[in-house]
Amino acid sequence: MTVYIFIGLLFVMFVFCLIKNLPAYSYFASGAKDAIDLCVSTFPYLVAIYIAVELFSVSGLSAVFALAISPVLSVFGVPQELAELLIIKPFSGSGSLAILSDCISHYGADSYVARCASVLMSTSETLFYITAVYFGTVGTKKLKAAIPVALLSSFVGAVCACALCRIM
Repeated sequence: MTVYIFIGLLFVMFVFCLIKNLPAYSYFASGAKDAIDLCVSTFPYLVAIYIAVELFSVSGLSAVFALAISPVLSVFGVPQELAELLIIKPFSGSGSLAILSDCISHYGADSYVARCASVLMSTSETLFYITAVYFGTVGTKKLKAAIPVALLSSFVGAVCACALCRIM
């Protein structure tokens, strides 16, 4: 469906340019040039995030942190098995997808842990990637409040997701 929407939008923009007698190709080339500038400006932020995530996973720190926060998670009703998912998800979508796959294969697709993990995957975002792209694009360096608030909201979302999975 999204392919048809995209093609439809391109068609509408092309017709609009024809009606208004605007140079559609020049505008397209200008937009492509701006996209290249955007990629170049955000590239250092993305590289830093990818390197940090890989070092965090390979070093075993994610497992250590998961073990440390497991008791806190159980107080809030989040299964301890999802601790590593909650830690990796703000950093890496593919890493958290691998953890989700492990949860489903280990506990079964209909288990409480797998259902919670699935809902967590769909209700949270790769926070540090998004902040690197968005804040890097606009040149904001002051992330003092944005990161903690986003992490707190992600945690509250995880607690609510597990509560809803328990009810269902």
